[in-house]
Amino acid sequence: MVVLNKIYTKTGDAGETALGNGVRVAKHALRVSAYGTSDELNSFVGVARLSATGEVDTALSRIQNDLFDLGADLCRPDMEQDAEADYPPLRMVDSQVSRLESEIDAMNTELEPLRSFILPGGSALAAHLHVCRTVSRRAERLSVELATMEAINPAAVKYLNRLSDWFFVAARMANNAGKDDVLWIPGANR
Repeated sequence: MVVLNKIYTKTGDAGETALGNGVRVAKHALRVSAYGTSDELNSFVGVARLSATGEVDTALSRIQNDLFDLGADLCRPDMEQDAEADYPPLRMVDSQVSRLESEIDAMNTELEPLRSFILPGGSALAAHLHVCRTVSRRAERLSVELATMEAINPAAVKYLNRLSDWFFVAARMANNAGKDDVLWIPGANR
């Protein structure tokens, strides 16, 4: 359980922060950027939920919780030492990826195949979901870059990859099952 009695600690005033294992690193460290971007994404999901209802809102709520799991995973280096930790670190698992795949497949059955790229927009919810998609891709790029330098959980990268696909398909669903998608017209304004 997390208990926050005091919000400011002044421990980061010199430009450092603590990772999940207590090691202090620069606030601009790649690992911090990766989990910070997942936190940013979580905020954008919260904004998207303002326009969501029913099953979409429920799914976005699950995603927000997953994104906290993802942040906990990414902020904890030294995966090989998980067994020796005082408590088991929270790691993303393949079932979280599989759930996204099942939800994507279910939504996709209601959509016509794409015949053009689409522009972010249409309904307010679709526009918000496209922002989530692009921030998710940035978090994925940062995590993939981090994986070239340090060991990270492969399920975390898979989750981000599937999540951006989820946002894309959900945005199409939010546009009247793709009927109100805004299509890209190459060279339209030449």
